[in-house]
Amino acid sequence: MPFIYLNNAATSWPKPREVIAEVTRCLSQPFAEAGRSAYCSAIDYPSVTRELLSTCFQTEHADHWVFTANATDSLNILIHGFARRESSPFHVITTDLEHNSVLRPLSALEHESCLSLTIVPSGPDGRVDPEDIKNAVRPDTRLVVMTHGSNVLGTVQDIRNVGDYLSANDIFFIVDGSQSAGLVPLDLSKVPMDAFAFTGHKALYGLPGTGGFWIRDPDRIAIIREGGTGTDSKRLLHPTGMPERFEAGTPNYPGIASLYAGLRFIEKVGLDVIALHDRECTNIFTRELACNRNITLYSQDPDLPVVPFNITGIPPDDVGNILANAYGIITRTGLHCAPLIHERIDKGTGCIRISPGYFTTFDECRQAVEAICEVADNADS
Repeated sequence: MPFIYLNNAATSWPKPREVIAEVTRCLSQPFAEAGRSAYCSAIDYPSVTRELLSTCFQTEHADHWVFTANATDSLNILIHGFARRESSPFHVITTDLEHNSVLRPLSALEHESCLSLTIVPSGPDGRVDPEDIKNAVRPDTRLVVMTHGSNVLGTVQDIRNVGDYLSANDIFFIVDGSQSAGLVPLDLSKVPMDAFAFTGHKALYGLPGTGGFWIRDPDRIAIIREGGTGTDSKRLLHPTGMPERFEAGTPNYPGIASLYAGLRFIEKVGLDVIALHDRECTNIFTRELACNRNITLYSQDPDLPVVPFNITGIPPDDVGNILANAYGIITRTGLHCAPLIHERIDKGTGCIRISPGYFTTFDECRQAVEAICEVADNADS
């Protein structure tokens, strides 16, 4: 059975041909290990990809881009590294839109009495009012961690407004760009934030197991991993220079090569072209599904290609199985690792999430709409 892939918010598929070709090229030759090898004809993927990230996101120092295993890894390094720098318990603000990659590290540190946590609720439209963040600030507030784009509702948050206030009050600001990187234009030279975490396998078209973060001032984050870097190897303490400060061990060369090719693909196609296609796909779903009386649509006008819904009388996991087995439509069901927002929108039962991508055709969107509505109409019988 041919299938329709609508789970790009989890992992984009298919990958561009350029990505597959670059990974194959990377694996077909010895890795160019900076500081560890005299082989000079291969591509130094970490270096060229850092430069490309710096260009795409408008940052001054390419070596302030750090490669990690994924956004979860990045956020753990940033959150725990920040906490280690603090000498006494402090206050942190986050939101109810966050993924567990933010909520769990913060909750673990709260459990250890390292910090106190305030969770700011989003509004009915799925957006956090920047004034609510500002009003939650206390004298001991040192950190705010906030998603740029919700993986459940597809709403993009006003990080510029929040960042302006936090910067003026010397409060460290970490932005989770897992859903927005590759979909939303972002000039880091103009948006006041201290760190930006991203994953490579979603809208940047890289392989799973890739990601990283950008950091404005590396000294604000303690080193929490030590190991080989290929530099300053006589010293038994980990190097403090960038990017070695946060990178230990052998890099994921094929993964970074995929990220390099994914960034070049976006550059070639154009972020505006990709965004327009995604918007048209999303509109097909929101417009048609909103008309079915048995379908509850939780985000009427998402900024990102993310469409969450439930069908009255049928558990979301059952809907996902029906769509997959009877129609060949791949979606994602459940809590999407963001339990707090589900408590608000569906009382914690979870939902079905549709997420088209650049390679999703309009015809596939219409076929999926017909299938979903057919399942919803049969819910009455």
